[in-house]
Amino acid sequence: MGRAKRWILGITIGIAASYAMIVPAVYLTQRSLIFPAPELFSEVPAGYEQVSLRTSDGLDLAAINRPAAPGMPTVVFFHGNGDSWAGSAAATAALAQAGYGVLVPEYRGYGSNPGQPSETGLYKDGRAASAWLTARGVTPEQQVLIGNSLGSGVATQLALDVQPAALVLVSPFSSLPDVVVEKLPWLPGKWLVRDLFDNAAKIGKITAPVLILHGTLDKMVLPAQAQQLAAANPRARLMLVPGYAHELAYEQVAQQREIDWLRSLSGLHPSHRHIPAGI
Repeated sequence: MGRAKRWILGITIGIAASYAMIVPAVYLTQRSLIFPAPELFSEVPAGYEQVSLRTSDGLDLAAINRPAAPGMPTVVFFHGNGDSWAGSAAATAALAQAGYGVLVPEYRGYGSNPGQPSETGLYKDGRAASAWLTARGVTPEQQVLIGNSLGSGVATQLALDVQPAALVLVSPFSSLPDVVVEKLPWLPGKWLVRDLFDNAAKIGKITAPVLILHGTLDKMVLPAQAQQLAAANPRARLMLVPGYAHELAYEQVAQQREIDWLRSLSGLHPSHRHIPAGI
């Protein structure tokens, strides 16, 4: 074998060996990458109180709640993978000002909450949030589920479980493996990812009204994934927002579109007198 061939063979073996080490390492550490949980709770935002949610597997999870104005629905907001109460309060500020109640569950393993985050675990956390409201007289028919980014997976599953008044997905993905394939095409993402959050397989089964918001400049989760979700549920309303990226949920334009769409839903607001004009 010539020197050039030996050199090429050596490089090829080295790349293959590195790949063989990287893939198992990513598989074993993926949850620390998917769920970069803050170690401490942020301060409870003004107007909220800290409450405790009991999950079906026996965890007591901290959450924050802001009661609704009389006759108004309550938003259950599921934040993205690295967010906190502070970010969630910012992403629902206009809704709170308009009189909607806001419950922000904090996931297991986030802040000082017990447990380790996982797909099945976060689904239990979502169910605990809805059950907490129901026990206090806010039935699923009065609950609006909003999921941002990773939270879209929790909100979509919960919409199948409890039949809410409405479902809003902001910057959602079709599935978590789809995101991995787009961002890291050299990894076998379709079988590597354990936590699927397969929104595309579920959204067509949701009978509640669905709004999907996505920024046209989003590079973290491409708008095509939101379009795929909308195609899977012909009743869903898709709004692509020009000029915005993955931070869309925190922008006034997104919250205003959420409010306008919710106002358009028949029977959701017993009276519009509680909704300030011009919000």
